[in-house]
Amino acid sequence: MATYDNLPVYKASYDLLQELTLFRKQLNREYKYTLGERIINETVEMIIGVFKANVSISKKELILKSREHLEIVRLLLRLLKDLKQISLKRFVAINGRIELVSKQLTGWMKSSKQ
Repeated sequence: MATYDNLPVYKASYDLLQELTLFRKQLNREYKYTLGERIINETVEMIIGVFKANVSISKKELILKSREHLEIVRLLLRLLKDLKQISLKRFVAINGRIELVSKQLTGWMKSSKQ
């Protein structure tokens, strides 16, 4: 078992969290403490799920829960784009990070079934 901080999915998730934290600072006050805070909380829950899945024998449920948190982040980010709180360029960049984490979680889930 690899330590959680050596997992590629953990590193990608942590990078996503850093980028989202910096992005949150730029939001209008109206959204910073509502949608912005929720995005950060969901991302932290997703990372906690990665840690728990790494130390657990039955990983599937925990990985699914992490993917659920990630999809909520994706939804909230899209809402911020529609509210014109994020530029298209930044939205695409952050969504690329989200996609990278999603693919890694999916791959991890498939490999843990074997």
